[in-house]
Amino acid sequence: MNIKKKLKRNWRRKLRTRSKIFGTISKPRLSVFRSNKNIYAQVIDDVKGETLVAASTMSAEFKDFTGDKKAFAAKIGEIIAMKCKEKGISEIVFDRNGKLFHGRIKSLADSARKNGLKF
Repeated sequence: MNIKKKLKRNWRRKLRTRSKIFGTISKPRLSVFRSNKNIYAQVIDDVKGETLVAASTMSAEFKDFTGDKKAFAAKIGEIIAMKCKEKGISEIVFDRNGKLFHGRIKSLADSARKNGLKF
C-alpha cells in the first residue's frame, strides 16, 4: 500500500473522531498518542487550549520499569489518573487519536478507569 494513502486514511479517521470529541474545564479530553516504542497521554482543556496533566514513557519514572508495552501503557494510565486526582479532575473524555481501542490504548484506558477516572 502506498504510504501517502495510509497516512491520509489515518488522518481522516483521526479527524472523524476528533470532530465529535471536545474537552472542557469540567470534562477535559484525555488524548493518547502511541508510537512504536513509547506512549504519551495528556489531559487537555480545549476551551483554553492548554495541557492540564501529561505523562509519557519517556519520563524518568520509567528508567527502571520492566515489562512489555501493555504494562508500560497501564502504568501511564495509573500515573495520569493520580495526577488528575491531584488536580481535582474526575471525569474526562477519551480521545484515542484515531487508533483502534485494543492493545496498549485499551490497557491505558482500563488502568485509568481502575484508578478513579470516569469516561
